[in-house]
Amino acid sequence: MSSITPEEIADDLPHTLPADLRRALAATPVAQSVWKEISSLARNEWICWVTSGKKVETRNIRIEKALSKLKGGMRRPCCWPGCQHRFL
Repeated sequence: MSSITPEEIADDLPHTLPADLRRALAATPVAQSVWKEISSLARNEWICWVTSGKKVETRNIRIEKALSKLKGGMRRPCCWPGCQHRFL
């Protein structure tokens, strides 16, 4: 399975795929497959949710949860108001 390229994130979105999330997705083929199927807006939501954690531990937990949810077919983060940056 090919790795995720920056072009797979729309240029007009406020977030880019960070290296730690990119590596985690590349190491989890099922999650990566879902990632490639979801919209760029949905990818942006996942990125914002993961990177909005203030502590390294929180971010790592969110990466693991994101992988688990994506593997289960979830297309967007649950119980989160969404990326506030897309409205700026």
